Amino acid sequence: MKATPSSTWTLCWSVVLLWLSMSFVSPLEAAGPAPLRCIMYLTGQHPVTPPVDQLVHVSHVALAFMTSGTFNDPDRSEWPLFLTVEKTRAKFAPGTKILVAIGGWGDTIGFSVAALTPVTRTMFAQNVARMVAATGADGIDVDWEYPGGNGEDYKQVPNSAKAWEVDAYPLLLGELRAALGPDKVISAAVPGLVRDMIAFTHETVPRIMRHLDFLNVMTYDLMNRRDSITKHHTGVQLSLEAVDAYVSNGAAPQKLNLGFAFYTKYFETEHDACIKAPSPVGCPTRLLENPTTGADLGRAGGFSWHDQVPLEVADSFTRALHEGEYDEKQGGFYYWDEDANLWWTFDTADAIKRKFPLVVQKRRLGGVFAWGLGEDAPLYEHLRALNEGMEECSAVGKVEL
Repeated sequence: MKATPSSTWTLCWSVVLLWLSMSFVSPLEAAGPAPLRCIMYLTGQHPVTPPVDQLVHVSHVALAFMTSGTFNDPDRSEWPLFLTVEKTRAKFAPGTKILVAIGGWGDTIGFSVAALTPVTRTMFAQNVARMVAATGADGIDVDWEYPGGNGEDYKQVPNSAKAWEVDAYPLLLGELRAALGPDKVISAAVPGLVRDMIAFTHETVPRIMRHLDFLNVMTYDLMNRRDSITKHHTGVQLSLEAVDAYVSNGAAPQKLNLGFAFYTKYFETEHDACIKAPSPVGCPTRLLENPTTGADLGRAGGFSWHDQVPLEVADSFTRALHEGEYDEKQGGFYYWDEDANLWWTFDTADAIKRKFPLVVQKRRLGGVFAWGLGEDAPLYEHLRALNEGMEECSAVGKVEL
């Protein structure tokens, strides 16, 4: 068919547009991706910070914790924190957002009371808003661990008794957003183990994300006393599983922050079974919790880099530091001490840096966070590795014109 002048013009213009689209980038693309968020929990257990020049990548600080029950009292007028928001600001670079973290591990009853009815949800949210205004905070971090069940009391209060919390959780978040308004930050610390993501389903995650600025996915404590075989408590593969679960249920990767642990963990193992196992990874532990009450049997432990090493495991820990190795398959630093029958799992500085290309960049996440800043004192080696990982991510993301 002979081309008409109009069809020839259309074809030529299409070629020009195609060439332009391939030859140029938009100003937004030229600027590269948005900077990674970096949230540091500053805890009452270790309320220490390094010099501010080591904190230039920190975008948010979460003061942990204010108890959830604080906000169920309609007459509350005092908001106790171990460090004021004003004093916290002075320790960080200008522009760093200061959040108040509410709740924490084992602090569930206050949230359950608050989420129960429309009246209690509104009162809780209004009290939170009054606290934010009074303290001068830039927002809150909601640490309800875990709505829907599997909390510390899961043996005493079965998950079936908490099933109503699955629907109530996004309702409570909605009230918090309405009370705080669009300009305040609302984040949430959420489970890293798929078995604990009871309230984070395909139906609820979109409702949850509607009210939150981002999620802090707790990709640590991924081995705990409910387990019966050894694994990496903050490993790469388990972290990917956690991230993928939230994304598949409707969370945008850019709204997810990967969690880092500035502390160690150890677990007692079954000696004979681990000797015979093909690898220390996946070998049996001793029974770690009471099967009836869920109580800790004292066969597992951990400590931060700021803490004094417990005397009873000091020699074993020294061996772990010098003889431990990195598991290239599952992604994690570990050591099995066959003399002490202890499994050690923690992140070295090198293990932290590996997570940036393997998880943060691979899944295009929006940020990172760590529990907790003071736990890495006095050397702050793991914080330094986190900073280096963020800098390398930023360098990779730059577009050359």
